Amino acid sequence: MPVEGGSSAAARQAKQKRKSHSLSIRRTNSTEQDRTGLPRDLLEGQESKLPQPLRNNLLDLFGQIEREFETLYIENLELRREIDTLNERLAADGQTVDGGDLSRGALKTKASHSTSQLSQKLKTTYKASTSKIVSSFKATTSRAVCQLVKEYVGHRDGIWDLGITRIHPVVLGTASADHSAMLWSIETGKCLLKYVGHAGSVNSIKFHPTEQMALTASGDQTAHIWRYMVQLPTPQPVADISFEYFVQFFEFSDKDEGDVTTLKSHQGVVIAADWLVGGKQVVTASWDRTANLYDVETSDLVHTLTGHDQELTHCCTHPTQRLVVTSSRDTTFRLWDFRDPSIHSVNVFQGHTDTVTSAVFTVADNVVSGSDDRTVKVWDLKNMRSPIATIRTDSAVNRISVSVSQRIIALPHDNRQVRLFDMTGVRLARLPRTNRQGHRRMVCCSVWCEDNPTCNLFTCGFDRQAIGWNINIPALLQEK
Repeated sequence: MPVEGGSSAAARQAKQKRKSHSLSIRRTNSTEQDRTGLPRDLLEGQESKLPQPLRNNLLDLFGQIEREFETLYIENLELRREIDTLNERLAADGQTVDGGDLSRGALKTKASHSTSQLSQKLKTTYKASTSKIVSSFKATTSRAVCQLVKEYVGHRDGIWDLGITRIHPVVLGTASADHSAMLWSIETGKCLLKYVGHAGSVNSIKFHPTEQMALTASGDQTAHIWRYMVQLPTPQPVADISFEYFVQFFEFSDKDEGDVTTLKSHQGVVIAADWLVGGKQVVTASWDRTANLYDVETSDLVHTLTGHDQELTHCCTHPTQRLVVTSSRDTTFRLWDFRDPSIHSVNVFQGHTDTVTSAVFTVADNVVSGSDDRTVKVWDLKNMRSPIATIRTDSAVNRISVSVSQRIIALPHDNRQVRLFDMTGVRLARLPRTNRQGHRRMVCCSVWCEDNPTCNLFTCGFDRQAIGWNINIPALLQEK
């Protein structure tokens, strides 16, 4: 066995003494700092980047924690007094609880029994008090009831994007890597129409705000605008399935239909497209690092939006204003303003450290951006210097969506999970995922359907299916 030299052993002992001494100094300092805590009024008067409702929430929560521990401390003092009283009684008889020579067996048994009772009471009190505190934390993390309602299966490859029609009949649209786009009945889960006009992967699908028109973007370097006409299947007798069969297998392409407009100006994959407010213009985003603005009626190229250093990943338009946001692999997203016809301003935002996979507008003039850096950030259009909320996750975030009525952000992840957060960054729920339900591979996109009480959230993934969910948020939480 090797023997340690005397000099090295002495050096090690001195080092340990210095380390323990520094630790004791650090603990003493931290204890003294903790004792001199700032009053709540002074804390509320200090400036903070946290939203005021969230800050008030935190202050109230920590106030509850302080009251719980204060109650626990008072109970602990009372228990100590009882122990001291018991010790005084036993000392009068020549015995003590904490350990002298107990000569009489009966007294020893009585003392041990009393001590165990006090110990058990102390443990029970401590457990009950801490359980109240832990339950107060748990109450803030389980705020939504999520239920799988319908699965939409029919594509031969992964589904990249989802869309919901803005006019009746309300149907679900899917864009797939199998070179097709499909329209589905939300209630029955049946395919109503299949568009096969693209020669490459269909990466995006969006619907016109007032007409039965769809906009699809594809890996064949084009975007298509095509009209559709669907009729939801009516209940039929069991023996008569001819109508349902016809609806399910009806498909068309740009060669079959004359009412298809092809937008061709990009030199790379068109990864996304969207309608500007009013539906008279569309914007497309491409891997050629540009976004194009087209006139729908003439299919002419109106503007080419340049500036991104790498491939674009997504584009989105504001629901009520002529604003466009584009995201890119260069870790930035850009805000393009077309409200003034003579001035087309652009603002660049560098809030992420990896690819910005999507950036979307909300009705309340916020921008929500998601990234491969595993964060989602909420921005205020009036002050875009820093995010008003940051959500940190354990997986890359794909195409996000925000509920208009409930103001909930749906986050699809690479790790097959879908999480729900509110606009302040508080986690509400995680969608169920087991061997029998949920996505089995990467979840690519999410979209909300405000007009359907049964299915109000849809997700799609590379497991070749789309799923309709029912998300129930308590009314009290919506008011907050």
